[in-house]
Amino acid sequence: MASWLMKWMVDPKRNWLAALHKRAISNRLRKYGLRYDDLYDPMYDLDIKEALNRLPREVIDAQNQRLKRAMDLSMKHEYLPDDLQVRNFRKADSNI
Repeated sequence: MASWLMKWMVDPKRNWLAALHKRAISNRLRKYGLRYDDLYDPMYDLDIKEALNRLPREVIDAQNQRLKRAMDLSMKHEYLPDDLQVRNFRKADSNI
């Protein structure tokens, strides 16, 4: 019972509050040029590690470049310029 409830609470497809939270986090990440998928930690979950290993090298390189740029912007206390920020990510842009 408890595990079903926890799965429902954190699944953005089922819980509108989780979807609202994911959208808010995505909007904040966009200011640094990141995607929500860029924050997946391969050391946390073996499934994520396997999924990242199956991605093409170009996708991994782009993800690493976005992370480096975001760290640089964060250290400078700046945001990505508005003309470089992507407004809406499509579902097709999701890597994992």
